[in-house]
Amino acid sequence: MEAAAELRSAGNDEFRRGQYGAAKELYSRALAVLEDAGEAAAEERSVLLANRAACELRDGACRDCIADCCGALSLTPFAIKPLLRRAAAYEALESFALAYVDYKTALQVDCSIQAAHDGVNRMTKALLEKHGTNWREKLPPIPTVPIDAQRRWNVPSAGAPTGAAPPGNTPRGDPAQTAAGIERARTLKEEGNELVKKGNHKKAIEKYSESLKLNQECATYTNRALCYLTLKQHKEAVQDCTEALRLDPKNVKAFYRRAQALKELKDYKSSIADINSLLKIEPKNTAALRLLQELNRA
Repeated sequence: MEAAAELRSAGNDEFRRGQYGAAKELYSRALAVLEDAGEAAAEERSVLLANRAACELRDGACRDCIADCCGALSLTPFAIKPLLRRAAAYEALESFALAYVDYKTALQVDCSIQAAHDGVNRMTKALLEKHGTNWREKLPPIPTVPIDAQRRWNVPSAGAPTGAAPPGNTPRGDPAQTAAGIERARTLKEEGNELVKKGNHKKAIEKYSESLKLNQECATYTNRALCYLTLKQHKEAVQDCTEALRLDPKNVKAFYRRAQALKELKDYKSSIADINSLLKIEPKNTAALRLLQELNRA
């Protein structure tokens, strides 16, 4: 178990750096170590499968991602992260009904997940366009989440990671967010935005960081990443974009800014992979096409 934990930790470090292939290899090695551990290691194996699925999702290997999420959910039913990652993979494959079911299931576990609400809205629109007003008749059954599962994934855990942690089957690590806390986070983000307009990126980073302590919002991560890019703190920019993509796997700004940061770090392969992921979402994004040309010449 100790060897597996070390491999998982090393994989997490690679994931934060945007090195998804290396992270996937380390998670796979950890899973091989735990292969004969049985029920005692079920939750750890589930976390590793969910982490590997996140790598596969970033690399566009959606079917592999789905397989690993199914494996994770068979070990820890209704875990949030595998549900969301499987939903994103289904969505990328245009299996909109299956994605809708996973997003709705995630909201039964935790109704505050904005990425799941956004996913439901996107899938509703896609299904309406595809099947018309009777689209609900085309849906597979949506499972009912037991109360004990809702408690398990909603109650904060003393050992839960912070927002900077890589993906996994972890309950939310933040204290229960009050309306006042979320409003304060929004105010801090807006103050950061004003500082950016004035060119004071260091102070803006401080405001965004305070905001993120209260509410982990995708836009706040991408805004702080822009500041890090401006200040040439490229590793920090990569980390923030990775966190943004954890919250919203199709966030165009996060893909673009991480690609910019990876280019400056001379990780051209990963940068090109991010631009290609972006172009799958917005094929005519001129800034991304321009950056891709620069990368191909590098």
